[in-house]
Amino acid sequence: MFTGIIEDLGKIEKLEREGDNLHITVTSSLSPELKIDQSVAHNGVCLTVVQLNNSNYTVTAIEETLSKTNLGTLHEGDVVNLERAMILGTRLDGHIVQGHVDQTAICKEVISKDGSWIFTFEYDSKLNNVTIEKGSITVNGVSLTVVNSKPTEFSVAIIPYTYEHTTFKNFKKGTVVNLEFDVIGKYVKRLMSL
Repeated sequence: MFTGIIEDLGKIEKLEREGDNLHITVTSSLSPELKIDQSVAHNGVCLTVVQLNNSNYTVTAIEETLSKTNLGTLHEGDVVNLERAMILGTRLDGHIVQGHVDQTAICKEVISKDGSWIFTFEYDSKLNNVTIEKGSITVNGVSLTVVNSKPTEFSVAIIPYTYEHTTFKNFKKGTVVNLEFDVIGKYVKRLMSL
C-alpha cells in the first residue's frame, strides 16, 4: 500500500528485456535504504526490488504490467516518480494507493495559471473507471484531487511544490500517464452494478 506522496525521483539507468519481462535499473537516493523483496511504486506501479547496489536497484515488470502501464515506453535517462510502501502507524498524507494501475491516459492540455497548473487527462471510459469532482485519483503515482470530472476526462490542479518534485514538470500534450482510480470508488461502483 502507498499514499501517493512522492518521496524521490529516480533515473532509469538500464532497461533490459528478457523474454516478455523488462528489468528496470533505477538510480535513486532511496537505494541505500531499500532491501531485496521490498515494494516500490514507479510512476504509481508497484514493483518488487530484485537486485540492489549502493546507488541503484533493479525491478522487473512482466508483460501484464507492461500492457496496462506506461513502463514499456520508458527510455534510459528518463525520470520516474518513486514512493516506498507505507509504514503502518504513521500519517496517511495522500489517499490509499495500491500501486495497481487501472489504465493509462493521455495528457490533453496543460494550462499555466498564476502560480499553479491545470492538467487535463483523457482516458478510455470503456474500462468502466470513473472520477468524481473532489475525489481522489493517482497520476503516475501522485495522489491528487479531481477538480473537473467528465465521463472520459478529468482535470487536476498542481501546486508549485508538486510540479517541481514530481515528473509533472515534464508532462506536455500527448504524454501517456498511469492512472489508479480511487479504490473505495471502485468498490462502490462494483457494488452498485450487482
